[in-house]
Amino acid sequence: MRVMLGISGGVDSSVAALLLQEAGYQVEGLFMQNWEEDERSGPCTTDADRKDAVAVCGRLGIPFHARNFAAEYWDGVFEHFLAEYRTGRTPNPDVLCNREIKFKTFLDEARALGAEKIATGHYARVDCKDGRYRLLRAVDTAKDQSYFLHALGQQQLAATLFPLGGMEKPRVREMARAAGLPTHAKKDSTGICFIGERDFRGFLAHYIPARPGEMRTPAGELVGEHQGVMYYTLGQRNGLGIGGRHGAGGEAWYVVGKDVAANVLYVAQGGENRWLYSRRLRSELPSWIDGIAPATRFRCTACTRYRQADQACEVEVTDDGLEVRFDQPQRAVTPGQSVVLYDGEVCLGGAVIAATDAPYGGLLPPFQSSPTHPAGEPQARV
Repeated sequence: MRVMLGISGGVDSSVAALLLQEAGYQVEGLFMQNWEEDERSGPCTTDADRKDAVAVCGRLGIPFHARNFAAEYWDGVFEHFLAEYRTGRTPNPDVLCNREIKFKTFLDEARALGAEKIATGHYARVDCKDGRYRLLRAVDTAKDQSYFLHALGQQQLAATLFPLGGMEKPRVREMARAAGLPTHAKKDSTGICFIGERDFRGFLAHYIPARPGEMRTPAGELVGEHQGVMYYTLGQRNGLGIGGRHGAGGEAWYVVGKDVAANVLYVAQGGENRWLYSRRLRSELPSWIDGIAPATRFRCTACTRYRQADQACEVEVTDDGLEVRFDQPQRAVTPGQSVVLYDGEVCLGGAVIAATDAPYGGLLPPFQSSPTHPAGEPQARV
């Protein structure tokens, strides 16, 4: 079988190529360039990564291909990324990149080149039960990436191999070293190529100009000035620039809400303050691995951020999204991020978080009272 591997120039995709080759597949590598450097974005690691990918393919004796998907990435991922930040939300571009680029544009190109399946170095697993494909967590729970893959469907999973899903990361590096792969000691990439190791706020300011405004406590006290509410995320501690204040105590300050229309950033002291907690969220329309929801109402576990421990919850499927009610209060659940649902090791699917019942979970502070938030306290409309 001819398999096109998305080879990134990192150790994971390098070992994925090795494993596929040892399993008897006819392996070829395709390097995806998803970003164009310019004066705003600054340097990216694309050139160095491409050279490493070429070296790995040469070492293994497999064909190398390269394609530039920067235009597709800009239209399908980056413009959405910017639009979300402009509204005050905090998007997760990796989820959209997987759905729109790695398992759509790349898949189409691989088929055009004659491949029957594609493969990547993601830490996840796929199996088929009763004729339906399932996305499973990786054996290495510390590296599991099913969270970022929850928007895939049956067609993508039927065409995909994840060679590393059953391996622990230390073993991956051992195999790379033993095989003499030039990437065996390469540092794992983190974050997004178009941001890399640079200051995130500085990068974003090239596309969304700074708009300074007031930084206030939930009680309305003015405590400082922010550079633009879109640059901050719920639960953020660093970069607030709030010095010691008379009578405020020594606890650190955290972002607890944003009022984009009024350009006000709300902050409170203490990492466990009540303003950060919620028990309910509403999402946008979900994606289901199986193509349909398990039921209109069901119990499962959920993660609202990558590497979060499973949180027990009840899910109700509505006409316009999901209503998720957690058994325990959740900290800093952030609109724009994804809630991903699991049944044990099986990923059911997920959706983008739209709002929560935290005091500022809907991004605007005003709202009705409820048993969770008594009258006089702001509550998000969920």
